[in-house]
Amino acid sequence: MIISADAGVSLRRLAEFACKKSQTGLEFAHGIPGSLGGAVCMNAGAYDGEMARVLYQAEIFFPDENKIKILELKDLKLSYRHSVLTEQPDAVVLSADVKLQAGDENKIREKTRDFMERRKKSQPLDMPSAGSAFKRPTGYYAGTLIDQCGLKGLQIGGARVSDKHAGFIVNQGGATFQDVYNLIREVRRRVWEEKGVELEPEIRIISE
Repeated sequence: MIISADAGVSLRRLAEFACKKSQTGLEFAHGIPGSLGGAVCMNAGAYDGEMARVLYQAEIFFPDENKIKILELKDLKLSYRHSVLTEQPDAVVLSADVKLQAGDENKIREKTRDFMERRKKSQPLDMPSAGSAFKRPTGYYAGTLIDQCGLKGLQIGGARVSDKHAGFIVNQGGATFQDVYNLIREVRRRVWEEKGVELEPEIRIISE
């Protein structure tokens, strides 16, 4: 089945809709805090699932050409946290179609619950954050590197490296953009100096 949705729909809502229709493939997306449009832009993924495995096509507005185009999966150039939109940041996802497979609703719900339980145990879901702050470096895990550098709990203003999962930057209360930005810079500096690995933000910074 192909499910079409506007870019602004939350991944949780889309995954729940798919489940009610007994369509499998989006279980991984249920707990990702973002929209369908954002998921297309960054090829969002978790637990061995990613948008590249379910995306069929996307409707995108290219302001430099003043055109709306329908791009098929191969034209979206999806790879780890990357798409054609990474190269053209002014482009806007308007809607997208996902292609799913028929499944059993109860098994889909069970898988979704398992993923959510795993998230609750390992991620600071009780704190405001923008999700994972850094991309996974080749051969490493960002959270592990940050933890090994003793940076859990590091805080600038209201922004803090999560004590539960070092790959998350949480809002302790009143955190500003500058707090989060400065903390990201400090974490990147310390990991580079101590481990020789350059962390790349997974959070898209559109203003400094």
